[in-house]
Formats: sequence, structure tokens, C-alpha cells
Amino acid sequence: MHTLYFAVALFLLLNLSIGMWRVFRGPTDIDRMLASQLFGTTAVAILLLLAASTQTPALRDIALVFALLAAVTAVAFVRRDTQARHDHAD
Repeated sequence: MHTLYFAVALFLLLNLSIGMWRVFRGPTDIDRMLASQLFGTTAVAILLLLAASTQTPALRDIALVFALLAAVTAVAFVRRDTQARHDHAD
């Protein structure tokens, strides 16, 4: 079962490399932000897989912190984008 967890974690890391392409190339800021959210979600998934595989509860705590940071980042982006559109409309 440990091999399966590590294989899925490796697949998720490869998924992150494809997401990095979208961050650098993404045509809009929204595309870049969604790719950044992909990083947060994938990091949480990888940490949870590693926590289950290695029986390390501290990795679950770190995954929770990453999930909270990803949510705060999304809210900050939406607020910044909304404010910029509001200022541009005036």
C-alpha cells in the first residue's frame, strides 16, 4: 500500500509541473491564480498521502495549514481583483 501512496504522490508532483507551465504562460491573472490554487490543493493531497504512508501525524497538521493558506490566498486575490475593477470603473 505504501508503494501506491508514493506512486500517487509522484503523479501529483508531475501534475504540479504541468500547472507550473500555466502559471508562467497563463493568458490572464485568473488563469495564474487558478493554477496557484492547484498547487495548494495538490500540496495538501501529497502531504495527506505521505502522512498516511509514513504514519506521521505532523504532516496532517501541515496539510491543514496549507489548506487554510490556500483559502486565504484565494480570498485576497478576489478582493484585490474586485478593488482593481472598481477603481478602473471610476
